[in-house]
Amino acid sequence: MAKALGIGGVFFRARDTQALADWYETHLGVPGFWSQGAGMTVFAPFKADTDYFPADKQWMINFRVDDLDGMIAQLKAAAIAVETRPGEWDTPETGRFARIHDPEGNQIELWEPPAS
Repeated sequence: MAKALGIGGVFFRARDTQALADWYETHLGVPGFWSQGAGMTVFAPFKADTDYFPADKQWMINFRVDDLDGMIAQLKAAAIAVETRPGEWDTPETGRFARIHDPEGNQIELWEPPAS
């Protein structure tokens, strides 16, 4: 059986495509074309009434990060608000999480998987 091998791209609308692309590269290190590091990718539809991400959004991207504390520090240094919920989102089985919003209001989840 033929099957997908991984995520080939993430495409979404933006009011200012260049400014948003520059923001992702500057603050998250994500260039337009990117050979990502090996690791788990979760593909999971959520119920239409989920409160896991904003009701007015159809998607939320999650980026695996190598150092969540370091990423949080650099985002805060750039005056980007970071939300964490250590007792709610983080578990030994799933890892640690934080959330930010890009300049166009899209919520982004940052994920440091548990050490293997």
